[in-house]
Order: sequence, then structure tokens, then C-alpha cells
Amino acid sequence: MLHFYEGGALLIHIIENNGNYYCIKLGKDLAAGETFQCVVQANTWFASEPAPGNIYTLAGCTVAPGFDFADFETADKEFLLSSFPQNAEIINRLCK
Repeated sequence: MLHFYEGGALLIHIIENNGNYYCIKLGKDLAAGETFQCVVQANTWFASEPAPGNIYTLAGCTVAPGFDFADFETADKEFLLSSFPQNAEIINRLCK
């Protein structure tokens, strides 16, 4: 679960295993579709970036059950591109 605390909006980009992409705006401007918290489901790929024009964001993350780095996987750009070619624009922009 990601939590917004202060600053400008943070964009959370999510790709589900079926290739479905969506973006959640984490922030305090509820009228603009932002939310104070969001849940990123297990077994999805996600990345975040400041919203355009944002100077900073203070956000936090809570994990459950307990977090173990042995279960953490950093995305591989080539794997993501071959698995989700329909999302190439966002993958190329956010992956090194």
C-alpha cells in the first residue's frame, strides 16, 4: 500500500500480468482524481514518477505480509518489453 503525505502528485504506473495498464495518481487533490493511498496487488509490475510540474512528493509504503528481499524482483526491461509490447512507451520511459 502506498501512502501520500505531502508535496505534489506521484504517478503510480501498473501493468498487470494480462498486460492491462493503468495509472493511479497519488496526491491530495481529490477533485483532480488523486487519492491519498492505493494498493498495488501482488504479482503486478509497477513504477512511479513525479507528476509533471511536481517539485517533490513525500510518500510511504506499507507491505503485508512481512517484506522479504528474497521475494523482491527488479524488473528487467527486455523481459517486460517482450511480455507486454503494448506497453512499450511506458516501459521504455521508466526502465533502464
